[in-house]
Amino acid sequence: MDNVPSQDPGWTRRGFLLSAAALAAVPGLPADPAVAAAELPGFPPDVALYRSAYRNWVGEITADGLWACAPNGPDQVVAVVNWAWRHGWRVRARGAAHGWSPLTVTEGTPSGAPVLLVDTAPHLTDLALPGPGEVRAGTGVTLEALLTFLEEHGLGVTAAPAPGVLTLGGALAVDAHGTAVPARDERRLPGHTYGSLSNLVLSLTAVVWDERAGSYVLRTFHRDEADCAALLTHLGRSLVTEVVLRTGTNTNLRCVSRTDIPAGELFAAPGSGARRTFASFLQEAGRVEAIWFAFTEHPWLKVWSLSPTRPLTSRKVTRPYNYPFSDNVPAPVAELVGRMTSEAAWYLAPLLGTAQYEAAALGLVATLSADLWGPSKNTLLYLKPTTLRVHANGYAVLTSREGVQRVVAEFAAFYRERLTAYAARGSFPVNGSVEIRVTGLDDPGDAGVAGARPPLLSALRPRADRPEWDTAVWLDVLTLPGTPDAEAFLRELERFLLGAFDGGFALTRVEWSKGWAYTDEGVWSDGEVLDAVVPAAVGEAAWAEAGAVLDRLDPHRVYGNAFLDRLFDGSAG
Repeated sequence: MDNVPSQDPGWTRRGFLLSAAALAAVPGLPADPAVAAAELPGFPPDVALYRSAYRNWVGEITADGLWACAPNGPDQVVAVVNWAWRHGWRVRARGAAHGWSPLTVTEGTPSGAPVLLVDTAPHLTDLALPGPGEVRAGTGVTLEALLTFLEEHGLGVTAAPAPGVLTLGGALAVDAHGTAVPARDERRLPGHTYGSLSNLVLSLTAVVWDERAGSYVLRTFHRDEADCAALLTHLGRSLVTEVVLRTGTNTNLRCVSRTDIPAGELFAAPGSGARRTFASFLQEAGRVEAIWFAFTEHPWLKVWSLSPTRPLTSRKVTRPYNYPFSDNVPAPVAELVGRMTSEAAWYLAPLLGTAQYEAAALGLVATLSADLWGPSKNTLLYLKPTTLRVHANGYAVLTSREGVQRVVAEFAAFYRERLTAYAARGSFPVNGSVEIRVTGLDDPGDAGVAGARPPLLSALRPRADRPEWDTAVWLDVLTLPGTPDAEAFLRELERFLLGAFDGGFALTRVEWSKGWAYTDEGVWSDGEVLDAVVPAAVGEAAWAEAGAVLDRLDPHRVYGNAFLDRLFDGSAG
């Protein structure tokens, strides 16, 4: 990048869009049969095998030249896993690689490592309706394809993650979620949940160890089985090939965007007298997201509401991704990002925040996107892979519905104070945005199966000793990779969250797919968070039970990597 003139805005825009596209497409080079036979002796001959690079969402974790394969169905997955077990290799399922944390591949994995990527997206994509209110899906299917299929049959979900490119298997592995709680006087529809997608699972089929067979086999687990609870959110410590999900009647949603409410009012402390608070919109509509660009005062607030018929002021949308100014990096934003990264001009962060806010505020008007209405998928999915790639931390703060505004207010006050303090000494550790969403918890009753249990490792698993906690506030801070002092800032923020929401009126849990366990120099590396905080927040008993089940179903640790070993085994790992 240093050899390209930074004053050329056309280059910076093209460069960043091309970089995003390059990260989205992971190349695979067909295997030389002789080389494959030498390096992978006895590999199942009918399974497509190739060399591939691994890139996570933002490119912070990369590995080149790994062996990868694309099984054409569950039986081939079984053959691949058994080959890996017999030859001392580890298997890592890969979908869209739309994540940040090292749950799939760890940074520094060499090209010669005995690590086999199993690509699910090419073939594990079957969709069917096995019964009323049920959908059977291969885990390589994307959320967009799944939701489109459901919509075609009059079905849908209450909430979903914004990126449609996510594979279902990847989403379930990390308890992916959207943003939704019941609005005032709203009753949950049959087949729907306000928790994570994992809470919709009725059964799943995974490749697990069978002691009697002396090999790995396909086995189906039902929601009322104890072992299933560990597999519903398995963090990459298993390989699920197919799931059956509960689903319900589709709904029409209206999504109204606003950029006129000051953060001081939206995130005001309870009892301050502020009228247009985050909690007030939550009470009215139940589906809220705030995107607060760094060093700006007016967040982009999205409010979804159930709306059976189109309001007169709403524009009907028949497809997703209706914010082109967000999905495609605007030229002023790309220009600033190019200067910041190529010239180390990190002091431009306030200008970048303003440019992002203005792009949103003006874009909503120019594209008639401030008031949208249509089938749920078309407003729930709004993020394409061409958006700006940034590092994101992530936490879920469990609390009562009444505690939401207090959580948001205390977080916002600390974030603003620390960002101002850093800027005063010439440091600008955040140049992206804060994103705030709210969901319900994983109530197993939503699955409609007697004896169903919540996902053991889901950040949304309810606490039996705190029945008043029925809500989770999701907090993410986004910044460009390589931003100076970002890790130190995010460590301070993490320590604040763990201290302020320590189990009193609220409790902090990590968001598995994002950044957490910060030190001043890195991420996913703080020993105290890895060894003590994470298990305690999940619950020591639940953490131990999940680990024991996953070990029993994979005693040879075929599914794993050094980070997962460290996470589940502690300092002894």
